[in-house]
Amino acid sequence: MSWKPRPALAGLTMVLVTVLAACGGSSDKGASAQAGSAKGGSSYADQHEDKPVEVAGLRDSVRHVSRKTARSTRPHLVQKCATDTVKVKHIRRSKGRTKTWYTTSKHQECKKVRKGSETYTRVVRQERWCVRLDDVNGKPRKDDVWYRVRPATYSEVNQADARAKVTFEPVAQGC
Repeated sequence: MSWKPRPALAGLTMVLVTVLAACGGSSDKGASAQAGSAKGGSSYADQHEDKPVEVAGLRDSVRHVSRKTARSTRPHLVQKCATDTVKVKHIRRSKGRTKTWYTTSKHQECKKVRKGSETYTRVVRQERWCVRLDDVNGKPRKDDVWYRVRPATYSEVNQADARAKVTFEPVAQGC
């Protein structure tokens, strides 16, 4: 009687898969949380994507950060095309006779090449509108929290009195 390793190996494999599934299994929430942290963080709106999140609190201050630009240069690329003419030989055989004629076929090949440089306006910092709240969502210890908002929301909050209760939907947390 000879020893057959296949059933023993199959049983060992099944036990190993069961143990690994029990110990290393992850739900979708855990996988998405790990993926979010691997991306390096996400915006406030992305974290609360399923429903619009409104925050409420006492108006502390507002800040408008203007757009900052700088003049910069980059290579100027132009399209350079080369036309190639190829002589094509055609042959037709019919009833023991051979007829030969030639045609020319033009092929155009284009590529971008650098020719000088050009100046352009580079955006160093995007324009943003921010609001700072105290007592966020009724929590007295949650003070001085900055939220990035849309321009229309910024103007509404800016017109409100100091320490007035405001409610809005932020674009992102922080400024």
